[in-house]
Amino acid sequence: MKKKLDISGVDPILFVGLDDKNIKALEKHFKSKIVVRGSSMNLDGDKSEINQIESIVQNMLTIINKKGSLSVDDVSDLLLHDNLDENNISNDKELIVLHSHSGPIFARTKGQKKYLKAILENDIVFAVGPAGTGKTYQAVASAVASLKNKEVDKIVITRPAVEAGERLGFLPGDLKEKIDPYLTPLYDALRFMLPNDKLKLYLESKVIEIAPLAYMRGRTLHNAFMILDEAQNATKMQMKMFLTRLGVTSKAIITGDVTQIDLPPNDKSGLIDAIHVLKNIKDISFVEFGARDVVRHELVKKIISAYSDNEDHKEKKNV
Repeated sequence: MKKKLDISGVDPILFVGLDDKNIKALEKHFKSKIVVRGSSMNLDGDKSEINQIESIVQNMLTIINKKGSLSVDDVSDLLLHDNLDENNISNDKELIVLHSHSGPIFARTKGQKKYLKAILENDIVFAVGPAGTGKTYQAVASAVASLKNKEVDKIVITRPAVEAGERLGFLPGDLKEKIDPYLTPLYDALRFMLPNDKLKLYLESKVIEIAPLAYMRGRTLHNAFMILDEAQNATKMQMKMFLTRLGVTSKAIITGDVTQIDLPPNDKSGLIDAIHVLKNIKDISFVEFGARDVVRHELVKKIISAYSDNEDHKEKKNV
């Protein structure tokens, strides 16, 4: 497996170290071929080992951004703690998802770090949890990172426009102007991660597409990074339709919150159905977020916990 990593967010001299000692430490530890040229790092080796190296490189970049330096001792310490399983994920080590023009984007909580690991190791990832846990934001950051690293040729981000319903026809403007308000959070995330001129170019050339879920029908997307946001509002048929768009060397992330379903009462959420139907398929990962993963205002955690406690109380009362 070959992979190209972007290290443009830091000084390459700091990254490789004096006399290339940092890179030599990596080469000594791994069997994979490692070559640094300018702002890129080229890897060639076993897939599982490449994923390990990528995680370590992300931590190396984090250290440089935080400390302004990186010693061979720092690299050696990372090599001793290169597992990202649940027991080893600590909240004091923040992993970088993307080096953006606005600064690095981190996986901060335990849930977000498990999410990053799942994205690196699987072609389909379901991220389920409450608002404010970074499900969509981190998915978009991972997609942009894959595009920058030339792992994919395009990004396709979609979400159901359930709330539009029959009211869509009464909104002013053409179809794009009617739909765009429902896609605003996705545009906002991309604006933080990409310079305006580059984002405009990507959107105009359709390297990045943002569209309602209905626009996905009949397509097969090869070498693409696909994101289905607000998936709890997709029907069972829409979910199946989206998942079967996956082409060769493509990845898909499905995000949603099963407590905020806006579908009509008789329609079952495609997200809930997919979790049940696909739970035993290897290489599909399911990451569940909780209130502890909320990275918005501290009150948001308390609000989510209060609602969760209230629902639990109702269920016990009805038993």
